[in-house]
Amino acid sequence: MNVLLLKEPRDGEQGADPYIQEMTSRGLQATLLPVLSFKFVSLNTLSDKLFQPEKHGGLIFTSPRAVEAVKMCLEDRREEWERMAKDKWNAKSVYVVGKATGALVRQLGLNPLGEDTGTAEVLSRVIIEREDTSIPPLFFPCGSIKREVLPAALRENGVPLETLTVYQTSEHPDVVKNLSNYFAAQGPPASVAFFSPSGVSFCLPALRGLAGERLAQIKFAAIGPTTRDAMQAAGLSVSCTAEKPTAQHLAEAICKALK
Repeated sequence: MNVLLLKEPRDGEQGADPYIQEMTSRGLQATLLPVLSFKFVSLNTLSDKLFQPEKHGGLIFTSPRAVEAVKMCLEDRREEWERMAKDKWNAKSVYVVGKATGALVRQLGLNPLGEDTGTAEVLSRVIIEREDTSIPPLFFPCGSIKREVLPAALRENGVPLETLTVYQTSEHPDVVKNLSNYFAAQGPPASVAFFSPSGVSFCLPALRGLAGERLAQIKFAAIGPTTRDAMQAAGLSVSCTAEKPTAQHLAEAICKALK
């Protein structure tokens, strides 16, 4: 059975995407179509912040793209980072959502906390439990369409926070063409997996038009509760949600839904 994964390729991965690998190992024919496009911004400001750890109480990363922005800033300053800033950040808390983001943070030489939280909501509770309200502001490099759940929770509980938009998210320029080509070649898939609320808003109109009456036959899967909520708000019937945002858990959920 065919599974359509509406997600971005994993940054820094060697070989096949882990979601493709996991689906294939379970006898599913998976295809990945990127749905988002990213533009990095404010990198000079971000670079300055990275070398001022004394002004912040710690770091927060909720997406791989934010870590990628940091990596870009350090390309010409890696020696300075290793010598002056990295250990100072590691003396503080470096929070992440998800194992993929945590793995990228480790590549920076930082020690992440919160990889098993899975959502910004859960991570915010971890931060609130750990941090004192008298600390300098936690530094949160983020995207232009971040959800406000984590910032709102921290501020409501008196945990100081400083955000900086370091990338802007928009619709991938070829998303409609790629979806059309997929349906022309393979027809409607048995399952479609969404990985972000943005992916839902960018892809669903085209999916509805291409699938027509056959839309109801597709098993729609969500990588997590935030994406599930966006799918339901858009009128989709969600067949399954991954217990955790990993390739293994998503593949398990889809296999159960397709039985």
